[in-house]
Amino acid sequence: MSRRALVLFSGGQDSATCVAWALSRYAHVETLGFDYGQRHRVELDCRARLREGLLGMAWPGQLGDDHLLTVDVLGQLGTSAMTDDVAIAMQADGLPNTFVPGRNLLFFTLAAALAYRRGLDVLVGGMSQTDYSGYPDCRDNTLKALQVALSLGIDRPLTLETPLMWLDKAATWALAHELGGDALVELIRRDSHTCYLGERGQLYPWGYGCGACPACELRARGWAQWQLTRCA
Repeated sequence: MSRRALVLFSGGQDSATCVAWALSRYAHVETLGFDYGQRHRVELDCRARLREGLLGMAWPGQLGDDHLLTVDVLGQLGTSAMTDDVAIAMQADGLPNTFVPGRNLLFFTLAAALAYRRGLDVLVGGMSQTDYSGYPDCRDNTLKALQVALSLGIDRPLTLETPLMWLDKAATWALAHELGGDALVELIRRDSHTCYLGERGQLYPWGYGCGACPACELRARGWAQWQLTRCA
């Protein structure tokens, strides 16, 4: 509980769960978000509501400052379905065009620089190799290698924690319930955002979204599977 953490906090289900996970383990937790011109930038508006809800719950750790960085350079590097108004599709290389090359590598590099300034020694991200759409910068091996590079680069030991790495979405819902009970699940269900298209017009049992994009389908399927497990 003496360690200090910085959580990559987008405003989505996974990152909100990671903030709760960090608060249950570390004495001091700060959050970091990125405005990179994402189509679903409504998630940035969700961050404040999620933090407010988390502050209202009892945690072993203290929720500290929030930080927001603008990294719109990612949109200048090329088109993707995450930053441009194009249909979601598979690319010739077998990856979905929602993949933003270098995004997580850049995010963690900036997080390491901020952690250096803030005296933080743990970086937490919601990447998952189980539900990661094939993104190579979500793989466990990628992030382990990055931990070594970042620690060497700032000449200070950093730990990269990815508590969702081997969890599917059903297990992620279960983890949220384990950490904060029904209150945390309801906060994440209503106030986090995952939909790639940024839709928040309709509230489904699993949360707001378009209900049809890959992110919504994954979240909805995980919710349904978790509900079945709870009822079993």
